[in-house]
Amino acid sequence: MKRLLLIAGAVLLLAGCGAMTAQNPSGGYTPVNAVADGDDARVMLKGADLVAYFTEGKFRQGTAQFSSRYENISFRFASAENKALFDKQPSKYLPEFGGYCANGIAYGIPWGGDADTWKMIKGKLYIFGGQASKDAFELDEQKNLALAESYWKDEIAGHNSFFQRWKRLVFRVPHYQSGDDLARAVAAAKAKGGKAQ
Repeated sequence: MKRLLLIAGAVLLLAGCGAMTAQNPSGGYTPVNAVADGDDARVMLKGADLVAYFTEGKFRQGTAQFSSRYENISFRFASAENKALFDKQPSKYLPEFGGYCANGIAYGIPWGGDADTWKMIKGKLYIFGGQASKDAFELDEQKNLALAESYWKDEIAGHNSFFQRWKRLVFRVPHYQSGDDLARAVAAAKAKGGKAQ
């Protein structure tokens, strides 16, 4: 079993070299949910306009025409105005947990995060890996937020996302629930009339 895990880890490591570079920049804001795009080694959230979440309350795709660099990461915006706002105060607009799925971070796993599935909580931007992940997080938002903040602070921030992901996929947190478990819990909460918070 150990040998199989080592082989699987080596294959994942080699297959993800480009993504590993994109997601683990040098600087104070790392790891991040970034991808390589053309000549740009790391584009945050596939170019989503971070400022639009705060100023317009919606997801908007940015363009390379309006881009900025911060902490060795490229950020794209839908307008010159949004770029200017970001440039004045970049840290105000950064998504929590490096833009990774907040529900994954609650399990110590920096993985996923779709820019079009998000939520503002107390003036901060949280990204999710799809509606199912957001629904699962909202089952007990306060508890899951506390767990995510703890794992981010104690295990993830400033460390390599791939090694952390591998570690927590093999050595799961005590409160781990599978995707199927979470889907059943969400379905049960909806059957009772909404979110269980």
